Formats: sequence, structure tokens, C-alpha cells
Amino acid sequence: MENEDNISQAQEAAALTDSGFDPSKTYVNLPLVVLAGRPNVGKSTLFNRFMKKRIAIVDPTPGVTRDPVEATAFIAGKPVHLMDTGGYKLTRDVGTMEAVMDDLVVEKTIQMIKKADLILLLLEAGEVTPEDEEFIQQLRPYWNKVIAAVNKTEGGRNESDAWNYMQFGFNELLFISAEHGDRIPELSEKIVSRLDFSNVKEGQEEEPPIRIAILGKPNTGKSTLSNRLTHSEASIVSDYAGTTRDVVEGSFRYNGRDCLLLDTAGIRRKSKVKENVEYYSVNRAIKTLDDCDVVFLMIDAQEGLAEQDKKICALAYERGRPIIFVLNKWDTQEKGRTAARKAEENIRIMFGQMNWAPIVETSALNGDGMKNLMDTALELYSQVTRKVETAALNAALKDWLFKYPPPASKTMHFKIRYMTQTSVNPVSFVIFATRPDTVPLTYITFLKNRIREDLGFDKIPVQLELKASRQKWEDRER
Repeated sequence: MENEDNISQAQEAAALTDSGFDPSKTYVNLPLVVLAGRPNVGKSTLFNRFMKKRIAIVDPTPGVTRDPVEATAFIAGKPVHLMDTGGYKLTRDVGTMEAVMDDLVVEKTIQMIKKADLILLLLEAGEVTPEDEEFIQQLRPYWNKVIAAVNKTEGGRNESDAWNYMQFGFNELLFISAEHGDRIPELSEKIVSRLDFSNVKEGQEEEPPIRIAILGKPNTGKSTLSNRLTHSEASIVSDYAGTTRDVVEGSFRYNGRDCLLLDTAGIRRKSKVKENVEYYSVNRAIKTLDDCDVVFLMIDAQEGLAEQDKKICALAYERGRPIIFVLNKWDTQEKGRTAARKAEENIRIMFGQMNWAPIVETSALNGDGMKNLMDTALELYSQVTRKVETAALNAALKDWLFKYPPPASKTMHFKIRYMTQTSVNPVSFVIFATRPDTVPLTYITFLKNRIREDLGFDKIPVQLELKASRQKWEDRER
């Protein structure tokens, strides 16, 4: 197995060299390759194999993937827009919410198949199922852009049964193992041979997109907001809590800035998380806090605040992420400034330490408040990426110390020496002082507030650390 992986990596390196495409660069007008098939045939495993990292959630439970998961992948050295779709499920528990979800997943899969430049139909070695037959019939109108691959044939396992799929009129079958990597290079070559790369162009070196994570409890309108902002239906919308499982990405442009929206699974209390799949989904949602620039914390205006909102907020705050409290479904509430003021007061009471975080009332369903929400997001991004020169910082520090000198006593005597900004996104500062352990918390809070209000960080979290130093700023410069 190790030798096979080494051979595969060598082939891939050679393919990249020959293709003329550079993985470190951005490309546009990419051909769309859609992975399709019934549940649990290994689509997400193959998606992750092509991506060379775990993006789609993989679990033995059928129907894990619901929303399409997409990304740019380099296959045989060429860039493609790769999409993993939900499984085509034929059997239904009629009358259940799960059955409604299955219908939505199938509908979404068919929409993506129509758009695809190439459909990679993934089948499973073994007995042909009614779902396979039904789905293959659905693909007949798009037969000229279908490649069929039979998965889970590692070491030749079940290949004799796999040939039964030839009865459906495939010109060729590729036997692969997404998990073990068997014959993936051959499949990769077959994929790129069927695609047109003549329109693929190198993207311009632009500013990176603003990455916005939508977090909150289930059913607060996260997917509706995502679809509203991206002008798409990438995220499946349903009243069924727990609809979104993978992190669904969507791109859009606002006021000349590219934005990348990360629609995440609803984060429920631990006692409510019953499936392994939901456990992975929640972990993936929390992980987006490490990758995003701004957080939209969705709050259902009908239900109000919950302890779970506090926990999500604390996770974002620990990472120094700017937060907007998005009070959604505002169209269902009493109109007027009084109602808005009361709702804002409730949020301020629950999140007392974060009275600097903006609150925006919206209706994702109707599109109300979208401009205000995005204007606020751009403002927060400009603050979290702001860098203040050290000389300007210390001029401000000198002024603060003059106006409000540090408290002094026999047991508490220290001197503030100088300050520097150590990072942006998250924004953090270090103040050097003699005996930093004696600086009272009230004075640290004062300095934090001055940084926030005087230096243009009034709507984001600011991290401040004190370190020991006996050297003055002027001496350090010399």
C-alpha cells in the first residue's frame, strides 16, 4: 500500500509538471465534475481522496451528505470544480421528516447533475440495487457526460459481480477503491480526458475573500440566509432541525469585495446530539471558527436567546473572532424602535461582556436587513485586519497614562513601559511593564477599552497580554 501511494504521488507530481497548471495559483472558468450515486457507495471518501484532505464528512450511516459540498481539486494535474452530492435514495418512510429530507436531497442532486460538465457515477461492487437502476434511468438524458466507476473493489474484491453493471449499456467500467487509492490515477486520467480546459484562465491576484461563518442553534435560518446572500440554493432549507451536516461554502461579491460564506450545522446541546454524524457536523461547525474572519451568530427572534447561544459566543470570543448578533425572523415580531430596543437589551443582558458586538435585525426569508448586515460585516473585517504602527501606539499609551495614571501603593507598584500590536485577525496587543503580575484587572480593562475606542477597534474583541520589561520604549529603539 505504501509503494502504491508513493507511485501515485510521483505520477501526480509528473502530471502537475506536464499540465502547465500551478496549484498555488487561482483559476477561473473551471469545468464542473459532480460525484453522484446512491447513499453509502463512497462518494465522500472519493471526494476527500481527490481533495487530499477530509472536507466531506465520511460515516457508514447512509445519507450523511445532504447539501452539495464543493471545492477546487487538482485531478491529474488539472484544476476542476469538484462537487459531492447527496445519495439518491429510493426507499422512503412515508410521512416522516426524514422522507421529506430525502426528497429535497434527490431534487438538489438532479439540479447539480443538469449543470455538470461531467458526472462521475459511483457504484458499489456487489448486488445491483433498485436504487442503482432507478438512478441510472434518471441519468439517461445526460448519458454523454457520464463516467461509471465501481467502488470498493480493492485487491480485485467482488469484481466478478461488478461486471453486472454492464447490462445498463456502459461502454466502460472503472474498478476503483476510494478508500485504498486503487486505480485512482487511471480514473483521474479518464476524468480530465473528457473535459475541456481551453476556457480555464489564471485568476487575478486579488485580496482574499472575507470568510463569514454562520453559526447558531438548529433551525434559526442559517441556510436561508446563506442562500439569500449567495443568490443560490446551495444549502437545503427545511424546518427539520439538523438539515445541514457538512459545512456548505458559497461565494458572492458585495461592494467590490469577494465573500465566502460558510453555512454550518446547527450546534445543539450535547444531550441532544444523538448521531455520530451530528457529532462530526458540530465539530466541523466549531472548527470553522478557526478559519473564518467574521461570525454571524443567528438568533431566532421568535424563540429568543438560549444558553447554547452563550456557548457559541464564548467559543468565537476565545478565538478573537468579530461577532454580529443576527436577530433573524424579525418580520414575525412587533414592529417599531421600542421592540427593537427591548430585543437588543435582552441580548446585552445575556452577553454583558460583549456590549461592543453589533446587533442586526433581519428576515433572511424576505431579504430584510441584508444591506445593513453586510455593511456591518465589512466594517468588522476592516477592524480585525487593522494594524497600528508601534510609534502611534506608544504615543496613545503615553496620553492614556497621563490622563489616568496607574494606581500605586506599597504592595502594588509598577510602571507601564511600552506597547506593541502582535497580530491582526485576531487583534492582539502586548504591553510591557515592570511587575506585570501586580497590574490590577480594572486597569487592564481600562487599557483594553482605550485601545478599542481610541484606535478604531470598537466593534471587535481585543486580546491584551502583559509581559515583564525594565526597558523603556525609547531605550529599546536606540
